[in-house]
Amino acid sequence: MTQLSHLDYMRLALDEARKSPPKPTNFCVGAVLVSPSSPEPILATGYTLELPGNTHAEQCCLGKLAQSMNISEEHVGSIMPDDTVLYTTMEPCDFRLSGNLPCTERVLLTKSSLSTGHKGIQKVYIGVKEPEKFVGENKGRRKLEDAGIQVIHVQGLEEDILKVATAGHQIKEEDQDE
Repeated sequence: MTQLSHLDYMRLALDEARKSPPKPTNFCVGAVLVSPSSPEPILATGYTLELPGNTHAEQCCLGKLAQSMNISEEHVGSIMPDDTVLYTTMEPCDFRLSGNLPCTERVLLTKSSLSTGHKGIQKVYIGVKEPEKFVGENKGRRKLEDAGIQVIHVQGLEEDILKVATAGHQIKEEDQDE
């Protein structure tokens, strides 16, 4: 398989985000887990609300990979190839209003498999920072970087990503008239 560019993988993540049902209380986000050295580099994909519950794209990605390997999500880092990276259209969250484990913590948990010789996710490629609409300033990037995970902004799709991410946030014209 031909190696895709960072922009190509971000486009795949954006395609995933487009599958997310638009809601006024969520961002439509897409994510792709990639191991560039693997024969099939795409390990898993995910999008907001793909799985039951108030699920985020990164959560779905990691959960689907864990399920495909018949292990718990907490141990998914133990089966990841060492070059596994995450592409996500939006910076991983560091706080969940629902009380679910934040996506930043899920990424960090993949590193807890160091005792098994696996590195977990070492790089996260983001399309945009999370807007401050729901939880204020997102400190996810800082938490990841403080833990030694590189966070890299892939430029070029910001406008499209934000349009898709906020698809359910538009106020209907008839609501404005009331």
